[in-house]
Amino acid sequence: MTQFMNKKEDIVTDAVDGIIAASGGKLARLDGYPHIRVVVRNDWDKSKVALVSGGGSGHEPAHAGFVGEGMLTAAVCGDVFASPSVDAVLAGILAVTGSAGCLLIVKNYTGDRLNFGLAAERAKAFGLDVSMVVVDDDVALPDLPQARGVAGTLFVHKIAGALADRGVSLKEIAERVEKVISGTKTIGMSLDTCTVPGSPKETRIPKGMAELGLGIHGEAGVEQIQYTNAKQAMGAVVAKLADHMGDGNHVALLNNLGGASVLEMAVLTNELAHSDIAGKLKWLIGPASMVTSLDMRGFSVSVYASDDEELETLSHPTSLSAWPGVSEITPVTVLNLPDGLAPIKPLPSEHQETRDFLIKCCEVLIESESDLNALDAKSGDGDTGSTLAGASRALISTMDTLPLADHTQLYRAIGQELSQAMGGSSGVLLAIFFAAAGDAASSGLSMTSSLKAGLVRMQEVGGAKLGDRTMVDALLPALDALNDGWDMAANAARAGADHTATLVKANAGRATYINAQQLEGHTDPGAEAVARLFEHLQG
Repeated sequence: MTQFMNKKEDIVTDAVDGIIAASGGKLARLDGYPHIRVVVRNDWDKSKVALVSGGGSGHEPAHAGFVGEGMLTAAVCGDVFASPSVDAVLAGILAVTGSAGCLLIVKNYTGDRLNFGLAAERAKAFGLDVSMVVVDDDVALPDLPQARGVAGTLFVHKIAGALADRGVSLKEIAERVEKVISGTKTIGMSLDTCTVPGSPKETRIPKGMAELGLGIHGEAGVEQIQYTNAKQAMGAVVAKLADHMGDGNHVALLNNLGGASVLEMAVLTNELAHSDIAGKLKWLIGPASMVTSLDMRGFSVSVYASDDEELETLSHPTSLSAWPGVSEITPVTVLNLPDGLAPIKPLPSEHQETRDFLIKCCEVLIESESDLNALDAKSGDGDTGSTLAGASRALISTMDTLPLADHTQLYRAIGQELSQAMGGSSGVLLAIFFAAAGDAASSGLSMTSSLKAGLVRMQEVGGAKLGDRTMVDALLPALDALNDGWDMAANAARAGADHTATLVKANAGRATYINAQQLEGHTDPGAEAVARLFEHLQG
């Protein structure tokens, strides 16, 4: 995979300088590149306990992104997924430690423990007061003698940072965060492995599977499970955590491992808030990318049963943008629509033939979802099939509320439903189409004439004409031929749809932004949907 970097061996030094450049002068680095890469607070006066953490790079914003007031004093950055050297750690300790001492916060990996541990001993030989705590929050591998340190480390960073900011002694900070470490539990899940810069991507996780309990360096997890949806994924994660949670109100930290979109993380937040452990969760940190694994498309959940004082330290002010803050988990608030926007529903009525007809139309579009998405990917954003299928599912779910026996009201009801359930310009245009068809039907026009009136109104608003490479290219000829029967309409719709593959310029819709080479030979997905609809109805 191509990545945004200059040279593999320079990626960490380039990144560190980028972080410092964007800090507004709040951060600096020690000399000694490239062997010593230590990010430090530029305002540090050594009057309070220094907090030093770090480890391999590739977990950004951890660790350098958490250097600042109220959190870390320095971060020691190793190569990607590799512990920094003893000299680098020692340099960081010597640079920031005063008479109040220094606390090293280390994730439980052999290299980090050894290098930070030896650096601590060497610092003590300089007469410095140095303590070290080791975070081992991962519960993925219960039989492992020493659990890994993962995203729960941030509880320690934040609580220790607040205590140090208030002038608490090194001894007390170390004792209090040991309690936090013993109570913090984390597990992660991913749909894919990460891509290490300059190395081929590992393809350990098959399509349709998710790996539970994998490490933040891409280490294999405890098991691979069938992936169904976000609810099932979160359920598998919280099931592992539940066994390690006691009583009390817990803080949850929802961490993006690097490759999940903001939209996906919001969905996972909703699932966490409704999961089997939701009753024990009162506060949430995130969702955000905090301790990542490069571009890993996954997430982790950390939990800690916080007392009031610890909650207060987690909420202690910090200006660091990488820290998302603590929020109380609350039920979703639903407000009534403003006057005039609440839909007026017609009285439902039953008509079996109409019901069967509509359901058949919806099923055709649902079955065509993947094909239409693939077509749309050639000329748009790849969602035409999903948009139409989603609207079809919504329409089927409201079938019992529709005025099936009154076609005039039915057109309007369908238009209203599509305006709410169908996104994008397509939803608006089809809502206009059916609303106008309903108005035409109320004046006594036939079904075909009413639908033609709806199309005319849709064209007036949307601007699409025959030959503009839209659904109009199939719908208009189909409606013109409908009085001659469904077979003739289906043939006309197919001919119109196929013709769009020869049109190399679109004058409406997203395809207007696509060049001729990408359009040629590809049928417009909206026109294809119309053609398939009429072809299935002709039988």
